[in-house]
Amino acid sequence: MTSNTIANGILKALGIILGVFLVLYFLYKIQTVITYIAIAAVISLIGRPIVRFLKRRLRFRNTLATIFTMVILIGLFVGLISMFIPLIAKQGHNLSLLNIEELQGSIETLYIQISEFLDTKNIDLDQSLKDSKLLSNIDYSILPNFFNSLISGLGNFSIGLLSVLFISFFLLKDSKLLEDGVMVFVSNKSEDKMSRSFEKIKDLLSRYFVGLVFQILILFIIYTIALLIFGINNAIVIAFLCALLNLIPYIGPLFSGVLMMILCMTSDLDSDFSTIILPNTIGVMMFFVAGQLIDNFLSQPMIFSNSVKSHPLEIFLVIIIWGILFGILGMVVAIPSYTAIKVILKEFLSENKIVQSLTKDL
Repeated sequence: MTSNTIANGILKALGIILGVFLVLYFLYKIQTVITYIAIAAVISLIGRPIVRFLKRRLRFRNTLATIFTMVILIGLFVGLISMFIPLIAKQGHNLSLLNIEELQGSIETLYIQISEFLDTKNIDLDQSLKDSKLLSNIDYSILPNFFNSLISGLGNFSIGLLSVLFISFFLLKDSKLLEDGVMVFVSNKSEDKMSRSFEKIKDLLSRYFVGLVFQILILFIIYTIALLIFGINNAIVIAFLCALLNLIPYIGPLFSGVLMMILCMTSDLDSDFSTIILPNTIGVMMFFVAGQLIDNFLSQPMIFSNSVKSHPLEIFLVIIIWGILFGILGMVVAIPSYTAIKVILKEFLSENKIVQSLTKDL
C-alpha cells in the first residue's frame, strides 16, 4: 500500500466525516421546519381516512376532498382555540392585576386547613414542616409573568400554525409528495419495496392517530362530566388539558392526575376544606381513576391491536427505551417510529428470523 493510497483514504474519510457533520448541522439549523413537516405529516395521516371516504363514497375530486377535509380539521382546531384563548387571556389579565400577597395568603390558608383536617383525623404531620414557612418562600410573582409570556408567544404560534396548515394541505392533496422526497435517496432496485413500506406505514399510522383522537375524546368526556358534577371552575379546559397529557405514555396520566387534583383543590380557596374542597376533590379523582381504567383496559388495547399490531410488553419496552434515549418527546413518538421501523424491516429483511418474529402480525 503506497503513501498516496493511504493519504487518499484519509482524505476520503475526513471528507465523509465533514459531510456528515455538515448534514447534521444543516438539520439542526432547520429543526423548526422539520418539526412543521412532522406535525403536518401527522395531520395528513389523521385526515387521510376522511379524504378517502369523500373520494370513494361521495365521489369528490381529490382537490375538493382535500379542501373539505382541511375545513373540517381547521374547524375543530378553531373550536378548541375559541374555547381556550378567552380563558387564557382572562386568566392572564387577572393574574397580571393579582395581589400577590393575597394569593400567597390564600395558599397558606388552604395549607393550614389541610393541616387542621389531618390533625382531627389523628394524622400527625412533621412539626418542622409546619414551622418551616415553606409556602411563604415561594415566589408567586412568576404566575403573572408566565401567563403574560404565554399570551405574547401566540404570535410565533400563529406563524407556525399557518406553515403547518399549508404543508398539511399539500401532503393531503398529494399523498406521495413526502414519499417522492424520500425516494430520491433510495436506490432504483429498492424503490418498489420502499413504496410498499410507505403505503403500509400510512395505513397503520392513520389508524393509530385516529385511535388516539378517540382515546383523548373519551377521557375528555369523562373528565368533563366529573368536573361539571362537582362544580369545578373552567371544567372543559381542565378536562381537555388532562386528557391531552395522556399522549405521554405511562407518565402522562400521573401528570394529569396531579394537575387535576391541584386545580380542583385551588378552584375555590374560600370554601371550607373538610366539607367542600376535600369531598369534591375525592369525587373528581374517583372519576379520574375510572377514566384511566377504561383507557387502560379498553381504549389502548383496541388502538394497539387494530393499528400498530404490537404486543403490550413490546410497546412498553420500546417506550421505555425511547424515553431513556430521547426523553419525553421520545416517549410520544416511540410507537409511530417503531411501527415504521417494523414495516421497513419486514419489507427489506423478511428472511431474518428476528424480523419474522417481530413482524408476524403485520
